[in-house]
Amino acid sequence: MIEINNLSFKYGKKSVLNDITLQLEAGKIYGLLGENGVGKTTLLKIISGLQKPSSGSCTVKGEHPFDRTPSFLSNIYYLPEELEYIQTDHTSNEFAKLNGTFYPHFDFAKFQTILKDFSVISNQKLYKLSLGQAKKAAIAFAIATNTDLLLMDEPSNGLDIPSKTLFRRIISEYCLDTACTVISTHQVRDLENLIDPIIILDNHAVLLNESLERISEKLYFNMELVSPKEPLYAEPTLGGFVCVTENKGFGESRVNLEALFNTTMMHKNKIVELFKQA
Repeated sequence: MIEINNLSFKYGKKSVLNDITLQLEAGKIYGLLGENGVGKTTLLKIISGLQKPSSGSCTVKGEHPFDRTPSFLSNIYYLPEELEYIQTDHTSNEFAKLNGTFYPHFDFAKFQTILKDFSVISNQKLYKLSLGQAKKAAIAFAIATNTDLLLMDEPSNGLDIPSKTLFRRIISEYCLDTACTVISTHQVRDLENLIDPIIILDNHAVLLNESLERISEKLYFNMELVSPKEPLYAEPTLGGFVCVTENKGFGESRVNLEALFNTTMMHKNKIVELFKQA
C-alpha cells in the first residue's frame, strides 16, 4: 500500500529524514517508534500529503500524497497529536456530520458507538470537553471514517490509564481488517498487545520493520534472577532483570516492546544486521 524509497526531508538546512526506505501493507496495525526528533511526525505528514519530500519518493496505492487528489484525500485520515479543532463551538455529533461527508465510507453509527464506549457525551460542545474527552472524540471520528489508511500521531497522549486500556480494545475491535493503520508513539507500553509489525526509526535509517513473530525468532526476552553474561540488554526490576539476548535456539518468547526499543537504540547496527539474516 505504501512505498517509500530513498526518502529525505529537510526543514531549511536541517536534515530530519535521510534516505529512508520502507514498505507498509494493508491489513496491519503498525507501531512507529523512535526517539524524540527522529522524524516520526514528519514521516506521517509526508504520507498524508501535508509535507513534500526533499528527495526520494512516497506513494500510497500508486498516488503521490502531495498531489492531494480527491481520491487520495477521501481514503486517508491523519489524526495529529495536537487537536486545534477542539476549540470549535460544534458538538461531537455536529462535527462528525459536517466532516464525515468528506469520507465515502464514514459510519455515523460506529462513531456514536465508540463515543459511548469511551463515555463521551456526544451533544456537548467540543471546547467544553476535557483534553482527554476531546481526544477520545477525535479518535472515534478517525476510526469511523473507515479509510484504507489511518495515521495516528501519539493518540494515547492525554488519556488516563483506564482510557489507554480501552483505546487498545477499540482499535483492535473497530479498525478495519483491510486497512493499513500506523500509530506513532513514544509510550510503547500504551500499545502492548496491539501493534504488529513494529517499525523503529531514526533519522538515517529504518532500524527495524518486522512482525512480532520474526522478532521473537531473532531475539529472546525473559526475566532472570541475575543478569546473563553479555546480554544485548538487561534492566534491573523487582524480582530480577528484564533481559534481551540473541535467540540461539531458546524457542519463542513474548516480545517486550520497551526492552526491544531500548535494545535497538543501544545496538543499532547489530539489530539491522541480525534481521538481514535469513
